[in-house]
Amino acid sequence: MTSILAIDAGTTNIKALLIGPAGNVISKANYALGINYPQPGWVEQSPNELWNGTREAIRSCLQNGPQVRVLAIGISNQRETLVCWRRRDGCPLYPAIVWQCRRSTDICDEWKAAGLARAIQRKTGLQVDPLFPATKIVWLLRNQPEIRTLASRGEVCFGTVDSWLIWNFTGGKVFATDGSNASRTQLFNLENASWDKDQLALCGISAQDLPTIFPSNASYGEADLGTGQNVPIRGVLGDSHAALLGHGVAEAGIVKATYGTGSSLMTLTPDVPAEDRRISRTVAWQLDRIRYAYEGNITVTGSGVAWASEFVGAGELESAVSRANSLKNNQGVYFVPALAGLGAPYWNDRARGAIVGLSFATTKEQLVRAAVEAIAFQIADVFRAMEEASKTRLNFLFADGGATRNDWLMQFQADVLQRPVRRSRVPELSGFGAAVAAGQGLGFWSSGPGTTETQSDLFAPKMSEAEAAEVIAEWQKAVEWANTHY
Repeated sequence: MTSILAIDAGTTNIKALLIGPAGNVISKANYALGINYPQPGWVEQSPNELWNGTREAIRSCLQNGPQVRVLAIGISNQRETLVCWRRRDGCPLYPAIVWQCRRSTDICDEWKAAGLARAIQRKTGLQVDPLFPATKIVWLLRNQPEIRTLASRGEVCFGTVDSWLIWNFTGGKVFATDGSNASRTQLFNLENASWDKDQLALCGISAQDLPTIFPSNASYGEADLGTGQNVPIRGVLGDSHAALLGHGVAEAGIVKATYGTGSSLMTLTPDVPAEDRRISRTVAWQLDRIRYAYEGNITVTGSGVAWASEFVGAGELESAVSRANSLKNNQGVYFVPALAGLGAPYWNDRARGAIVGLSFATTKEQLVRAAVEAIAFQIADVFRAMEEASKTRLNFLFADGGATRNDWLMQFQADVLQRPVRRSRVPELSGFGAAVAAGQGLGFWSSGPGTTETQSDLFAPKMSEAEAAEVIAEWQKAVEWANTHY
């Protein structure tokens, strides 16, 4: 039997999947990652654990599944996390700075004060925000003398998680990334699809410090899986982009939302999209050609529910959410989970979380309910911004990710959007999309199996437009408070 091995290197887990010719999952394994919070607003991971966890997930996946011949590897990954390592031996020089980390906020403020924000967004498609690796690199060069010295001699590699894994898979022979990941660094020029010289100069680095940009389904070298065969790496995509491809979305007019630690909404555009301060512009992928997209990044969604449940002592998370879902309404309680600032469409890295509408009657379950509702409200905020930016009515929301298992959330999402929501039944959609890219690159699939209506559940709006408008208005009052009181 032949298969594609997909690696989905997320923030909290690394998954390995064997995907068969029909798009079926033959075997899978999971490795849970640690996350460190050394200071308020700082978020780090171990680069060595990212690599060793990938190897362990692959080992378990191959060991627990049937005997197969792996034709290719596809990688999807958390995107804006920065890894820095020494070129000569691949030794990490600092913990991976995770996408949620806010340590470079002051550098963002400097760029804004210098009047650079508009030009940066025009070229890169991205708002000046600590989310993106550019200011993370500046922070490292300012605060880590060893990295600064090595970088001055061209001895440092700065990369996203995909390039770190590719480097290790190939024994340091290949230092590469794809356009979807490159476009999330704030170092990539959307117009010419290459590293931007002005941005590199602003950050104090050169193109040789960064990975070479390949098409998403190019050959990224070969990996030794310990099975006696070298397997080509033939697909690389950021996780949100991979999920969009996994949904089978090929044209504009449909929005995909991935529900995870944070959330990402993405919709294809016919060409390089027009600027909009509320949402990002990005490369969706480069297969036969470069496809572009609008994207809205929400910093805290699923992690906000986990935080709220733990904060109020609601007990085991799944049980707490189930009890919260059973409530008749939210009793006027709203939670704005700006625990690491607010991302799209507000982009305020200094905003702080807020709970409004509390009374003596408020229960633990109502606070958890407010956190679950906040996921849907934030998704709806970005969805509306995308409609306005694209000047197009967006007819559907395609949903994937762990939180979509919550039927109540999916129904509430359809209600506040006033649009149908189609939930994928493929739980590992980012990995599936990476397998599609790898399989196409190898000729395993001509166009990819994609996902279909038979592999999804449909949630149609049940709430009236007036009811939806009422709860959204209350939510927006809470957001305004969090966005101005800090």
